[in-house]
Amino acid sequence: MSTSTIRKYSASVIFFHGSGDTGQNLLEWVRFLLGRDFNLAHVKIIYPTAPMQKYTPLNGQLSNVWFDRRSVNIAALESKKSMSQCYDIVHQLIQNEIDHGIPLNRIIVGGFSMGGALALHTCYHLNTGVAGVFAHSSFLNRKSVVYESLENQNAPKSTLPELLMFHGERDTLVPLEWGLETFESLQKLGIVGTFTPLKNTLHELKKRSLLDLEEWILKKLPPLSIDISNKL
Repeated sequence: MSTSTIRKYSASVIFFHGSGDTGQNLLEWVRFLLGRDFNLAHVKIIYPTAPMQKYTPLNGQLSNVWFDRRSVNIAALESKKSMSQCYDIVHQLIQNEIDHGIPLNRIIVGGFSMGGALALHTCYHLNTGVAGVFAHSSFLNRKSVVYESLENQNAPKSTLPELLMFHGERDTLVPLEWGLETFESLQKLGIVGTFTPLKNTLHELKKRSLLDLEEWILKKLPPLSIDISNKL
């Protein structure tokens, strides 16, 4: 390999969209709110799109969703079969970054709504070695396999990824109480992080939360010496 062949990125963020959306739409939403892309030159931001599949809350209609669920309700039971199928997608996305030279501890996973729930599954059920996890306007079912995994976790709780959660105070689709209950349940199982209620906010991203997220990502995934030398 020649000395001129230098990896462009030293870290990655996988940002999962909500139900019925696409990765491209999520990217455009971020650009609309910020007026630009995330200002993270050394970080690769990945916006994957969920597969088209039957979605029970839409009476079985086809939709871009990461997994199926019986209903959008914190008391509903998870569909373990559907969840296991989307885990394969998650594993492949993370493995792709590792294959490109990004260490697991330089990868952050997060998402909006259903995408945030998938991120929580990813980081606290599948891969606990990532740098961090964020969830915006999201919740976990009360009997989620995530809680079961954390209860059986043998590794020190201090090694688990830090959590960043945002939730609109006026969210009527995913009530603030569901998000807060999820956060507090995770806290009781040793997860460290922050939960930020957003005033005058429905089920939506906000410029303020994206700016806070950008700052948090930079803190968790600072530029390495190779990133600095690439700019010289």
